[in-house]
Amino acid sequence: MHFLPSERVALFIDGANLYSASRNLGFDVDYRNLLEYFRKRAHVIRAYYYSAVLETEEYSPLKPLTDWLAYNGYNLVTKPAKEFTDATGRRRVKGNMDIEIAVDMLELADKIDHAVLFSGDSDFRRLVEAVQRRGVRVSVVSSIRTSPPMVGDELRRQADQFIELSEIAPDFTRRQTEPRPRPMTARSTLADPYADPLDQG
Repeated sequence: MHFLPSERVALFIDGANLYSASRNLGFDVDYRNLLEYFRKRAHVIRAYYYSAVLETEEYSPLKPLTDWLAYNGYNLVTKPAKEFTDATGRRRVKGNMDIEIAVDMLELADKIDHAVLFSGDSDFRRLVEAVQRRGVRVSVVSSIRTSPPMVGDELRRQADQFIELSEIAPDFTRRQTEPRPRPMTARSTLADPYADPLDQG
C-alpha cells in the first residue's frame, strides 16, 4: 500500500458497504483504529462516514455508532432510509448514499492529493475517473476475498491502487467473528445495525 506522509488524504466510507464486507470477512471495524491507521501514513484532512438511517423506529441501532463517529474525528453524513415491502412481501430498506459521496469527493478534489474510497460499488467508476482527471490519486478499499467479491472489476481497474480490506484489517479489527453471509431477514439489533437487507440500487 503506497501513501506519502505529506499527502493530503480524505477518507470516504460507505458505511453499509464496509459493514457488509467486514462481516463477510469475519471481523468488526474499530473506527478509532481505522482513522489512526491512515493518520500514521498520510495527512488525513477529512474522514467522511456515510449512512442511511431508518427514522421510523423510535431508537435507531446505528445511533451509538453515528454519535461516536461524530465526536471522534469523522464527518458524519446521513439521510433518512426508505422502508418498503417488496413484491414477495419482505421488508426492505433502501438507503443509497452514492450521490452524497460523489458530491463530497468532487467538492474536495481541489484540496486533496489522495482520496480513499471504502466501497466496491462499480457505480463509482465514473466518479473515480472524474476525480483522477483533477490530479487526485484514488485508492479503493474493498475485498475480492468475499464470496461473491465485494468489489466490481471496473472500479478496481479504474483505481490508482486497490487495497484488499482483509490485508489491512488486522490493524483495526475490534473483535473476530465467524465469517457469514449478510443476514437477509433478521431485524436490526444493536450488534447488527445493518441486519435488514440494504438495497444498494
